[in-house]
Amino acid sequence: MRPGRRRRSLAGYLTMPAFLAAVLLALWAWVNAQTLDSIERRRANMDFIITATREHIALTFTSTLIVLMISIPVGIMLTRPWARGITPPAVAVFNIGVAIPSIGLVTIFALVWDLGFWPMVAALVAYAALPVLRNTMVGLQQVDAAVIESARGMGMTKRAVLTKIEMPLAVPVMLAGIRTALVINVGTAALATFIAGGGLGGILVVGISQGRQLLVIVGAVLIAVLALLIDYLAGLAEDVLRPRGL
Repeated sequence: MRPGRRRRSLAGYLTMPAFLAAVLLALWAWVNAQTLDSIERRRANMDFIITATREHIALTFTSTLIVLMISIPVGIMLTRPWARGITPPAVAVFNIGVAIPSIGLVTIFALVWDLGFWPMVAALVAYAALPVLRNTMVGLQQVDAAVIESARGMGMTKRAVLTKIEMPLAVPVMLAGIRTALVINVGTAALATFIAGGGLGGILVVGISQGRQLLVIVGAVLIAVLALLIDYLAGLAEDVLRPRGL
């Protein structure tokens, strides 16, 4: 998502929802045309899918909200002149979550903590915090120093310069990082089924372990559709929050 791009037309806004609805409709029609065994009927029914989708969304949004609460304030702090000495080690700490393979990260949290929802949320936070942190820092660092100096020359305090000049100008880059974190969390949340955290990954894993190709396709398509839908909604939020002229 590049700063300064033109906002989409109405047709541009409706294309993705129509495509996702068509994919879900085609999947529903294909599954209904199949002869399902007992395992497939338990996993590929509407009640189970709705429950798993709610769990998947809860994992995604809870973890992303915590990421925002941690990464944005830390990202702002690390761009301040007085924090230059601690910036490299602080960024290195955030890099740890990305350096470890996602399944390894989930396993570590399950071993040292417990099974269930919150250990999976912690793993997602560790995995998705870096994109938001980096984009926050890059967004603030790219603000023209002359603009900041002019604002200070007009008598604005450092807090006012940050909130009224730097943050608004950094919003497009910051939103791109938040959008990346959301998509990462949707995909990685599929691993929650390995530690009893719920989500759509359960359909996919049962399909693989039980040799049910139908469940593999259903699980994969549902996760992909959810990821595209959340990315689309994040794009709408980006269009709304992007300052005019950027």
